[in-house]
Amino acid sequence: MTVLDEIIAGVREDLAERMATRPLAELQAIVEAMPPALPVLPALRGDGLGVIAEVKRASPSKGHLAAISDPASLAGEYAAGGASAISVLTEQRRFNGSLADLEAVRQAVPTPLLRKDFVVTEYQLWEGRAAGADLALLIVAALTDAELTGFLALGDELGITCLVEAHTADEVRRAVDAGSELIGVNNRNLKTLDVDLAAFEQLAGLVPAAAVKVAESGILGLADAQRMADAGADAVLVGEALVTGGDPRAAVAAMRALSAT
Repeated sequence: MTVLDEIIAGVREDLAERMATRPLAELQAIVEAMPPALPVLPALRGDGLGVIAEVKRASPSKGHLAAISDPASLAGEYAAGGASAISVLTEQRRFNGSLADLEAVRQAVPTPLLRKDFVVTEYQLWEGRAAGADLALLIVAALTDAELTGFLALGDELGITCLVEAHTADEVRRAVDAGSELIGVNNRNLKTLDVDLAAFEQLAGLVPAAAVKVAESGILGLADAQRMADAGADAVLVGEALVTGGDPRAAVAAMRALSAT
């Protein structure tokens, strides 16, 4: 069993508990009464390097990263630094996140929000939107082609922008074939947790020019962010470097000022 398999097994157990206590119909009623989700693609296509700044307490590879007792305050710093979007980890076992974090951040900032989790059911898309998410992460390695296209279709229905994450050439092809407009290349192999920035460099050319390209994982500073921009990234998704660096506002602003050379 891979690390990804283990994470998803835990996600399904926790999801079953939530589904038993909060019916889908309740989430649908909440979503139907909400204003439209915020668009994010225009911001990611804009000038400079887009930054998706992450509220991230822990990870399977590094363990504890930061306490983050006030995720709303951290999100406020990201927004002040010019973050294009803010990613909030909601997986609890390996990342120590929660939907409560997402709801708190939604109340604090007007920035588009990504619910960062391991989506394996349509329920989670409704759940994320009900908590205030404007984006959802879809991991190609965790989904069949039918699931991927079905979740993208539901995302369109809900007004959610889906960040479709790939790590191999075949996964990029599957993301493109499914019609993804926002494609992330994860430099981390979720099956082994190994990280190599060359992954984005090798795969970025497979993403159509019309799609927004996001480099994910392993971006530990400005040099790494510049390397990804030079390789064709429209945006970077950064967590660890921001929550451990001491000045998240300045770090986001510095990355936003980068552009391909």
